[in-house]
Amino acid sequence: MKKVLAIILGGGAGTRLYPLTKLRAKPAVPLAGKYRLIDIPVSNCINSEIYKIYVLTQFNSASLNRHIARAYSFPGFTDGFVEVLAAQQTPENPNWFQGTADAVRQYIWLLEEWEVDEFLILSGDHLYRMDYRLFVQRHRETQADITLSVVPISERLASSFGLMKIDDSGRVVDFSEKPTGEELRQMQVDTTVLGLSAEQAKQQPYIASMGIYVFKREVLINLLRQSLEQTDFGKEIIPAAAKNHNVQAYLFNGYWEDIGTIEAFYDANLALTKQPHPPFSFYDELAPIYSRARYLPPSKLLDCQVTESIIGEGCILKNCRIQHSVLGVRSRVESGCIIDDSLLMGADFYQPFAEEQSQCEGNNVPLGIGSNSTIRRAIIDKNARIGCDVQIINKDRVEEAERESQGFYIRSGIVVVMKNAVIKDGTII
Repeated sequence: MKKVLAIILGGGAGTRLYPLTKLRAKPAVPLAGKYRLIDIPVSNCINSEIYKIYVLTQFNSASLNRHIARAYSFPGFTDGFVEVLAAQQTPENPNWFQGTADAVRQYIWLLEEWEVDEFLILSGDHLYRMDYRLFVQRHRETQADITLSVVPISERLASSFGLMKIDDSGRVVDFSEKPTGEELRQMQVDTTVLGLSAEQAKQQPYIASMGIYVFKREVLINLLRQSLEQTDFGKEIIPAAAKNHNVQAYLFNGYWEDIGTIEAFYDANLALTKQPHPPFSFYDELAPIYSRARYLPPSKLLDCQVTESIIGEGCILKNCRIQHSVLGVRSRVESGCIIDDSLLMGADFYQPFAEEQSQCEGNNVPLGIGSNSTIRRAIIDKNARIGCDVQIINKDRVEEAERESQGFYIRSGIVVVMKNAVIKDGTII
């Protein structure tokens, strides 16, 4: 794996994850109480013995830069690194990244300096655990120019992805980007060729690209240099290359979730609380997920009722009820609170006298969740201040709403309280 260099694409604006992406890049969005999305592909690389990793980004990259600098530093005896490459203006190209392929093209001069055999292109907003060694091995065995990681998928989800057809050898012969109607039905394939049973193939008759690719070094460089007008891998570069290059499909049969929307992000986080077998587990000693070490104190629970939940480090919970929820680092929940089906991202810092009782008087709303508040089916972003006697329950069953001036949005019926927002005592949402 010393001959493989990984490139993680994190440059999108993340509009579907707004307002979680208002102040941070999409790969920097917190996950599972203590991680960030970028930790997933970086950890997969490290566990696969791939230590040369670039992260391409252009929107709100300050917190992503800080996280990567604090979390990933390799010993001086290796040539390993995790570095952010932000969009920049040059005399040759004064523009922002125009797409996934264009982002890589703008740094092709840097990538050419590495003596590697393959470039591994990854996405920064997926939740999965994958051994890239098997992926690269399949790429080499089939002598492919490009290999795509694919998953079988049902008709209900198919139109949200790039779909493909393959022949008996696994070679990709046809592409269609997010098709609908008759065009969608024409992309049905017999997925038993990927190893699925007849019953599974009936339920999942489509093959979807995961947005994860392995390129031969020369093939990637030549394709990006020759087709300057093509800016996206999935929509343009790879479909065009399939005509005269050996493009292979590699079946990934584990859990994989594209966390591109608020609803998908919410569901993926709360699914982690399932027992005894959540769809994705952070408790795998052979393939751990790494993150920044914070050296926080243990969490303190004072007379609380907690069921089916994940509690991050450094939390203080007092006489409250937590059910089917994820609480991030430094979360603070006061007495009388009910937290149901919710994701609390916690805080970046403690207030002075962190362990003292918060006051429900005046306009000074402390960090965390105030006394006697109820939060149900919501995402509370970092450093939010929720007053006392607040109800965040979407009482009018609103599906979509933008209330940025009031500190919250509603997406797919999920209330999202923004980072640093202040919700005053007695507010009902």
